Amino acid sequence: MKISETGNSTNELISMYKINEGKVGSESEEQAANSVVPEDKVSLSSTARDIQLAEKVIEKLPDIREEKVQALKDQIATGKYNVSGEKIAEKMMSESLLDIVV
Repeated sequence: MKISETGNSTNELISMYKINEGKVGSESEEQAANSVVPEDKVSLSSTARDIQLAEKVIEKLPDIREEKVQALKDQIATGKYNVSGEKIAEKMMSESLLDIVV
């Protein structure tokens, strides 16, 4: 078996390797710069948009209805506030039944 000389010295091979390595590195940098990065996109249904709108409207509402509180205070102060024992009992029973069922 005869091994023929390639004509390339070790230094030539190293320099060719460095040249090719530089080309590959610059090509991958170019590809990275030109590649498109996919974006995340969110699409809301019309129901979700309606819910968001309702939440915004609810956030603007006051926690306490001052007019109703003031009207009850006035009724209590003047002695016109009538407490119905039957309504209180009905409410207590319905809430206790709901607690049992749920």
